[in-house]
Amino acid sequence: MSLRDTRRSILTQGLYGLLNPIPFGCFVAALIFDIIYLETAVILWDKAAAWLIVFGLLFAVVPRLINLTQVWITSRQTATRADKLDFWLNLCAIVAALLNAFVHSRDAYAVVPAGLWLSASTVLLLAIGLIATAVAGTTPGRLHP
Repeated sequence: MSLRDTRRSILTQGLYGLLNPIPFGCFVAALIFDIIYLETAVILWDKAAAWLIVFGLLFAVVPRLINLTQVWITSRQTATRADKLDFWLNLCAIVAALLNAFVHSRDAYAVVPAGLWLSASTVLLLAIGLIATAVAGTTPGRLHP
């Protein structure tokens, strides 16, 4: 690997490390807001959850593209099973979050219970991916030979 490839790798690792936690935080906050909305029926919590889901989806794009490149294109020989599992779980979580964004575009109480279940499944999928990479001893998106 040349010096240029190493710099590119360091840059993508930094960008991945910076952006990857943001969607998880947005989706967890959206789940909390969905639970609050279920209990209070105050529309503010539903709209705040909808915005958090949108921001989580926007910030999830770049880390997933970096992860796609690292796991399946440039380092597919050194990618661990945990890295591949993390990729697929994150992809499923993004699909669930996208469906959740459509559910949250409904009016008022039509969001419950589908929005709550989709928020919970999104957070659960992301958490399982993070746990799998932690147990395997790898950093998500960082491939070890």
